[in-house]
Amino acid sequence: MLSTALGALIGGAIDGSDGDDSTADGAIIGAASAMVVRALVPIAVTYAVGWGVLKGLDLAKDKVFGKDGQ
Repeated sequence: MLSTALGALIGGAIDGSDGDDSTADGAIIGAASAMVVRALVPIAVTYAVGWGVLKGLDLAKDKVFGKDGQ
């Protein structure tokens, strides 16, 4: 909730800095961007941690069994 409001405030401020039109469209875009980021960041972090674990397991397997598995 707070990130959506903060995104709306930042989007409105950025859009209002040029002075051409209302800041409402910037606030809407900022709020939508905050919601997308809030949804995608946990997915990206989960993917990165999973990749790191699998890479570490692969390296450990290579150390224990040799490079070719023999």
